[in-house]
Amino acid sequence: MTSPHLDARARPPQPVPPKVVRAWGLWDFGQQAFNTVILTFVFSVYLTDAVASDPTRGAAVFSNAQAWAGLVMALLAPALGSWGDRVRNSRLLLAITTAATIACMALLWFTRPEDTFLVYGAVLVAAAGLFSELAGVFYNAILLRISTPATYGRISGFAWGLGYLGGVLALVITLFGFVLDDGLLGLPTENMANMRAIALLCAGWFLVFGLPLLVLAPKDLPREDEGRFNLAMAYGELARRVAHLWRNERRLLHFFVAAAVYRDGLSAVFAFAGVLAASAYGFSTEEVIYFGLAANLIAGVSTWLAGRADDRFGPRAVIITCLVAMVALGSVIAASGAPLVFWICGMAIAALVGPVQSASRSALARMSTAEQAGENFGLYATSGRAISFLAPALYTTLVRATDNPRMGILGILAVLLAGLLVFLPLRLPRTTPASPTTPHLTD
Repeated sequence: MTSPHLDARARPPQPVPPKVVRAWGLWDFGQQAFNTVILTFVFSVYLTDAVASDPTRGAAVFSNAQAWAGLVMALLAPALGSWGDRVRNSRLLLAITTAATIACMALLWFTRPEDTFLVYGAVLVAAAGLFSELAGVFYNAILLRISTPATYGRISGFAWGLGYLGGVLALVITLFGFVLDDGLLGLPTENMANMRAIALLCAGWFLVFGLPLLVLAPKDLPREDEGRFNLAMAYGELARRVAHLWRNERRLLHFFVAAAVYRDGLSAVFAFAGVLAASAYGFSTEEVIYFGLAANLIAGVSTWLAGRADDRFGPRAVIITCLVAMVALGSVIAASGAPLVFWICGMAIAALVGPVQSASRSALARMSTAEQAGENFGLYATSGRAISFLAPALYTTLVRATDNPRMGILGILAVLLAGLLVFLPLRLPRTTPASPTTPHLTD
């Protein structure tokens, strides 16, 4: 007699309603409040400038906390992804990591502008980032459950673009409601309560927009009982998985290596954009904020449009075209000290970052089955973390060597170019591997 587990897996995949796809995009929309407001533009600045007694010490404590979180992420992501694939409850794991991210952001409310709270705040921001990235492992794996090979690029680009727009809206509300002229909401400024309340805004933002996916995400199909499973076994499976990639799936391993290199450059583009604008081109704080708003808005729209190009021409064409253009535009910035050139080329580069990130996610989806999605996206997250020091190190080295902040961009361009050269020989599959859980979409 056939096992009921096998019967369940043999059944045709159920259609995915459009509301599930929209919920998937809204999760990204909500999560970007952390990336844009907490991590990049506002709360990190509050920690290093207002909470720390000395900005240099504040930056050191903040960066050290981020480094430790990155190390933990590199160790946990692939194992948890593999575990999620085995226990077949990725929705629960997504809910747990999402809730942990929200809780860490909410607890930032207690970070008073006193040096004794610096470590507390830095650790919470790092922990929120860690849980957010772990949640992203399970979130990205859902892409294979809500799309088809013909729509990977479109749906990935839709969510990534929506995420950028979410970050823009959260930043606008933060600036006008809480920051500029002490905020239009009229919150008390004693002990900088108006600034600390930003953490509650971001926590609530993620809760509201992330909740639909936690309710509507498709459940994993049952799997044959393969015995007890724990994280120690997950690391053993991870080692076997990497060995298997080397022996039998070198194309996938090639992709992990190439993506790790150029994604480090992509991360550095946004991480140092504000620093470069202020130090090399003399932008004021408000000008940096406006630059960030414009960059995120353009990135959101371009990523949504590029998703359709991904489905038509394939992710490889999108990735190569965007990386070539970014290297060319970055070279123009490095050669010119004109603020107008930085604005124009900077906006063009911002329009290219999101499409590369979205197309990379789509490319990995095309090389994965639903049963291996969590593990593959865990490896994807870990490989990106493995060399995340490279672009920042080259940026700092060149700035110190030339005593010119603008020359730091050459370090970022070198990483992008290296990633492009590693990626160029790779040929991506035209279709996704066969999987009994690949869905189809309803109208």
